[in-house]
Amino acid sequence: MEGALATATVAVLGFGNQGAAHARNLRDAGVRVIAGARPGREAEARAREFGFECFALVEAARRATVVAMLLPDEAVPALWETLSAALDPHAGVVFAHGFNLRYSELGFADQQDVVLVSPTGPGGAVRSAREKGGTLPGYVAVHRDGSGHAWQLAESYAAALGCAPLWRTTVAEETEVDLFGEQAVLCGGMNALVTAAFETLVEKGYAPEIAYLECVHQLKYLADLLHERGVAGLRGAISGTALYGDITRGPRVINAASREAMAGLLEEIRRGDFAREWKAADAAGRQSLDEAVARAARHPIEAARRRALGLGDERG
Repeated sequence: MEGALATATVAVLGFGNQGAAHARNLRDAGVRVIAGARPGREAEARAREFGFECFALVEAARRATVVAMLLPDEAVPALWETLSAALDPHAGVVFAHGFNLRYSELGFADQQDVVLVSPTGPGGAVRSAREKGGTLPGYVAVHRDGSGHAWQLAESYAAALGCAPLWRTTVAEETEVDLFGEQAVLCGGMNALVTAAFETLVEKGYAPEIAYLECVHQLKYLADLLHERGVAGLRGAISGTALYGDITRGPRVINAASREAMAGLLEEIRRGDFAREWKAADAAGRQSLDEAVARAARHPIEAARRRALGLGDERG
């Protein structure tokens, strides 16, 4: 291992999907990695299963020269004062998402390098790319350059993680674009779109199983084409009928009202409204969120999926 991590001990704090991928990829690149997890939880068992030395969060932070903050966004503010007190004042700090750098008041030592390294995929994709000998594009940003060499830390960490090409950005840009992408397309927009399409067909008398297969199941194959070839390449791989429907009907679904709603989402993110709302919901116990998730799990689309795919009563 060369570069800023050559003699480092990296403590990966949080061993969920993203944390496990970071720890394993960094270790494969020759970096000395230890894990930090809350004792007695699943993350601790998983870290030990993968062969990492695992310590309580504060002890892992104390032993580190670089800390990778991969705990859930909502957990970091309450833990930060204790964790930061355990850190060496010169220890580097790496975040994989800028939410708390953008929206929380986290204190850092003057000498610390605080950087953002954000791979453009979930933990499973980060790990899979390394195992296949590939890479994922990544974003890098510097929040605090205490040593004068923070960009070197960010880029060394990203390279060891398996991110390429790298795009230099800012914490604000990464955070705002990431939240917008999740809300407008990748999670919120996609889930709302397929559910509305399913409901439209079923309300008009079409079989729920066929509605599911057409509006949800097949999405994977088109998403794969989009990922591999881009928008223009996807259009070159579909039938003339599908292409004509795409060009002439797509703008009727995503129209001026849709774009206005997207602009509204983005403004809420940029003003900090979304962050304040999410923090308040989490502080209140997430009851409304949990209830919404439970209601969605009872939606007829879930039963249609199980029947369409021959899963019987399985809830997977």
